[in-house]
Amino acid sequence: MVQPSPALPWNVRLFVNSLAFLVDVCRRSNGTFNRTLINLLDSKASPLSKPVKGLQSSDVMVDKSRNLWFRLYTPLHHAAATDLPVIVYFHGGGFVLLAADSKTHDNFCQRLARELPAIIISVNYRLAPENRHPSAYDDGFDVLKFIDGADFKDRRPANSNLKRCFVGGDSAGGNLAHNVAVKAAEHEFDELRIVGVVALQPFFGGQERTESETRLARAPLVNVDRTDWMWKAFLPDGSDRDHAAVNVFGPNSVEISGLKFPATMVVVGGFDPLQDWQKKYYWGLKKQGKEAHLIEYPNAIHGFYIFPELQESSLLIKDMRDFISNAF
Repeated sequence: MVQPSPALPWNVRLFVNSLAFLVDVCRRSNGTFNRTLINLLDSKASPLSKPVKGLQSSDVMVDKSRNLWFRLYTPLHHAAATDLPVIVYFHGGGFVLLAADSKTHDNFCQRLARELPAIIISVNYRLAPENRHPSAYDDGFDVLKFIDGADFKDRRPANSNLKRCFVGGDSAGGNLAHNVAVKAAEHEFDELRIVGVVALQPFFGGQERTESETRLARAPLVNVDRTDWMWKAFLPDGSDRDHAAVNVFGPNSVEISGLKFPATMVVVGGFDPLQDWQKKYYWGLKKQGKEAHLIEYPNAIHGFYIFPELQESSLLIKDMRDFISNAF
């Protein structure tokens, strides 16, 4: 049985349907993507050079040759504190679209910085199909090394605590957060210590079709046709969806039982076709002996967090705050 989407405010439904239409127009059957068109229609936000509601942001270049940079969000009302957690955040978009300065994600990162509160480092990583796997993972890991190094020390907010660092992200960004955390678990940092992973509706998959992918075939924004295309655009030529980047606990997965992998918060929406894969990820972590917390919002669509008018978006902020305060 094909299940319809939940009742949504008209503006939310208009946005997700328009974005889905735009993605379909821009993705081509030959595996290329109309980057010019998507950039014209992807509304961008400038950093907050002057404080707005107790928050300031700035852009920090890591590697100009690959346009690797991040937007740094600093809550100012907590300047006296020296222990605000640091969240290295990766935006979603199927590894193909959006950016750290896309208005949707800039607004969301502002909310996280103010309401958690936390120092947010929102990473602008390279996109597919121009840059395939493992480019995005390399970019994410290089940002961790950068913020741990001397080049960032003088620019680091005084109220940040690198020993309370989290990696997180939504959709493809959640996939990125997991894979970057795996790389980080094998690396010795000077100051930085990753104590948690926040995976918001992470983009995972596999060769098989799950029950939720079939039942929610008409869900807004995400369906198997779009996700199949995005995996093909991201993965190395000749790979299938059981590649370790996609099916992280599948037949080709990387063993992590021996790694000191941090506690992980996995967020699942009841109207997200990817929910079965996300739950498989949660149970995979548990089977590997890792601490994992599954948080489900039965009426949430994929991408709900960027809409503050949705009740689940506010619930997420509270649940993230609870997870962060308990992760050490």
